[in-house]
Amino acid sequence: MSISSSLSKRDLSVLWHPCTQMKDHETLPLISIKRGEGIFLEDFEGNRYLDAISSWWVNLFGHCNPIINAAIKEQLDTLEHVMLGGFTHESAVVLSEKLLEVAPKGLSKCFYSDNGSSAVEIALKMSFQSWRNQGKLKKTKFVSLENSYHGETLGALAVSNVALYKQTFAPLLMDVITVPSPDSYHRELDELSRDYAIRQFQAMDAVLSERADEICAVIIEPLIQCAGNMRMYHPYYLTLLRIACDNYHIHLIADEVAVGFGRTGTLFGCEQANISPDFLCIAKGLTGGYLPLAATLTTDAIYQTFYDDYHKLTGFFHSHSYTGNALACRAGIATLGIFQQQGIIEKNKQLAKIMWAAVAPFKEHPNISDVRQTGMVVAIELVKNKQTREPFAWQERRGLKVYQYALTQGILLRPIGNVVYFIPPYIITEEQIKQLATVAWQGIQIAVTD
Repeated sequence: MSISSSLSKRDLSVLWHPCTQMKDHETLPLISIKRGEGIFLEDFEGNRYLDAISSWWVNLFGHCNPIINAAIKEQLDTLEHVMLGGFTHESAVVLSEKLLEVAPKGLSKCFYSDNGSSAVEIALKMSFQSWRNQGKLKKTKFVSLENSYHGETLGALAVSNVALYKQTFAPLLMDVITVPSPDSYHRELDELSRDYAIRQFQAMDAVLSERADEICAVIIEPLIQCAGNMRMYHPYYLTLLRIACDNYHIHLIADEVAVGFGRTGTLFGCEQANISPDFLCIAKGLTGGYLPLAATLTTDAIYQTFYDDYHKLTGFFHSHSYTGNALACRAGIATLGIFQQQGIIEKNKQLAKIMWAAVAPFKEHPNISDVRQTGMVVAIELVKNKQTREPFAWQERRGLKVYQYALTQGILLRPIGNVVYFIPPYIITEEQIKQLATVAWQGIQIAVTD
């Protein structure tokens, strides 16, 4: 038995994998990875896979990046971890300073956690308690968009709207207000995305104006609803939303866990609408894909609603054991350094153009209804009927066939349902982008005709 097969067998006897129907692995082999280098992952047989989805959207600058490696190694010899309750350390302070330098204007405090769902939970709890500390006891509701996704913990799941993840746990979840999405996929044939965003915002504005007294916050994924089939919308929706939240005295939570750190073409998606949220949730790319770290950034105005004598019990009594972990913070510092020192955002603009040129021919495919892009994210939507946009039945798992074919060609793709997408590390080359497009096209051909 090969090392890979042996490891896979051992794995299946002890491990339960995320977002997986484990019975699939009776016929779908696990890929046992030995090492990573740059944009590639390598298995025990020496096969290499181009990581076109950044290992679930986290890896920005390649596996075993020498700059991030060196930073973590240096930190390891000094301090691995210390609790942030009553203590601090330089890496947590420096990372906070650097994050606030590049974050949307007005954000002035960082609260660390371990993952994106936790960052969202913290924002929800902070918003609710901030209003409560001000005596606004009727403010208990949150507003989110159709087709949104904000995480797997119960609060984050409650403000999400993807049935696959939410439906089973519905009886456990708090009641939220859901409004139509500005997702441009549903606009009229000749309608501009901006005009559609304006039209869709009417429903949001109606809810906010009618129920302002009971709403804590609106939570939104800026520009891309990632787990919601990579659907995209015009930034002007965010502009309108910020104005409305100010007018109705409602917090705005920007969940940039997936879209932050350059994915949308700017460091943060909010920049494209020239807005600042009341809470900014970040994770994934924060450490360059190395270690679990998330942060919830907020304003001094919100911070001050908690700041009082202890006996008033207005403090935010929320904690995670590994809050502000020193190793993760040091990786975050190195990640921000690469952005600043290597001009990544400007370089990505050219890469984005190359990606768009590579997928442009897909628009003519008879089973592709839409090819869309925001920054370094490209999505290709497969349908049964191009004219009516009738989707393939989800039970047919067409996207899985693309995934399986791509692996045989040395490419890691992991479609969301019938949406094939590219979210590569920012070190991808023009030649690799062309290779990625070629393999995706071939995989789609197999998937739609099989």
